[in-house]
Amino acid sequence: MTHREVVLTGFGIVSPIGIGKEACWNSLVEQRSGADWVQSFDATTARCRIAAEIFDFEPKQYIRPRKSMKVMSRDIQLAFAAAEMAMNDTGLTPEQGDPERKGVIFGSDLIYTEVESVSDGYRSCLREGNFDYALWGTEALANMSPLWLLKYLPNMPACHIGIAQDARGANNSITVGDTSSLQAVIEAAHAIQRNQLDVAITGGTGSPLNPTVYDFRGRGRFTQNETDPTKACRPFDRDRDGTFHGEGAAAFILESREHAENRGADILATVGGGCSRFAPNSTNDRSIAIRNSIEGALQEAGLNSEEIDHVNAHGIALREEDQVEAEAIHSLLGDVPVIAPKSYFGNIGAGGGAVEMAVSLLALQEGTLPVSLNYENPDPLCPVNVVSGSPRPIEKNGVLLLNQGRDGQAVAVILRAKEK
Repeated sequence: MTHREVVLTGFGIVSPIGIGKEACWNSLVEQRSGADWVQSFDATTARCRIAAEIFDFEPKQYIRPRKSMKVMSRDIQLAFAAAEMAMNDTGLTPEQGDPERKGVIFGSDLIYTEVESVSDGYRSCLREGNFDYALWGTEALANMSPLWLLKYLPNMPACHIGIAQDARGANNSITVGDTSSLQAVIEAAHAIQRNQLDVAITGGTGSPLNPTVYDFRGRGRFTQNETDPTKACRPFDRDRDGTFHGEGAAAFILESREHAENRGADILATVGGGCSRFAPNSTNDRSIAIRNSIEGALQEAGLNSEEIDHVNAHGIALREEDQVEAEAIHSLLGDVPVIAPKSYFGNIGAGGGAVEMAVSLLALQEGTLPVSLNYENPDPLCPVNVVSGSPRPIEKNGVLLLNQGRDGQAVAVILRAKEK
């Protein structure tokens, strides 16, 4: 692998606390949560009735051609919009540059089918009140759109973005749950370092707001808070009891430094290093995986722990997971400030790491660390310096981003802000 320096020149964000950078930052400054009672489906009997939904998103403002919308699920639409914002932010157009040297590497996950998409097909397979599986291939598919599957394939966010931006280089979809976004950022940076690409559109998307997800995928992970949705997600707090789901996407434009400087781009940060690790599903192994991911990212970035300004933690508000992550952070980085953006919008799944990374980039641009919500009773078993009460000034250039997956993945990425 060559030593081409990778820089970040633009980003876009679509989130429950704001669409676009300014709206998102205003919510962080005002400490305004994106959580509310679920409105996108009837959650009366669901395992959790709280979600962070995006209510003012109008896909027609971003998606081109418009006819593409009929084969775009919510996850794809959010990703497309974030990528469009990122390209506008960096000043690139689809016509600029060598299309073969421009790629898309994006994080996504299982995209759950909307009930309405399969309801007619399902009903056609009912015989005397019972579902007949043998009829699915004939009766059901005859009553469903032939393009149905294209809305829900996890590689479609990257495909649609690549087509719209005339990015004909590497096109890859990373699907490893909550670590998908940061894994995609690492792979995009490495593609530039190994001289495969000059420009990479990367990030992640997720909209796990589906009754199927709430009923079958969240066992033991959802908060049982039934009083105030904005108080429900409490990373590292003594009274935490789980999370809820949110939706969102963020996209970033990575370039080789040479490419960015040749076109006069404004360089926002460098991608200093990234490292992923995997561990079997035990507490001790997860702790080792998180520590190894941090140490690997520091080594690749050529930084030491004293150069890290803050950690953007996974902070999923589960008792054991937060404790393991906090102990790993403290053991390697001491009393470094920690922020936990999930306190604003819960777990966005594959898009979470990207939206959280955008929060840190906004903080770097503004020179201020936002407050983490709901950190009211510090847990002595989570020895981390959570930013709470009031914002703090950013004092150093290094940022460490962390995500962990429920199946044992641990990933760390380091950004370095440009010198003031």
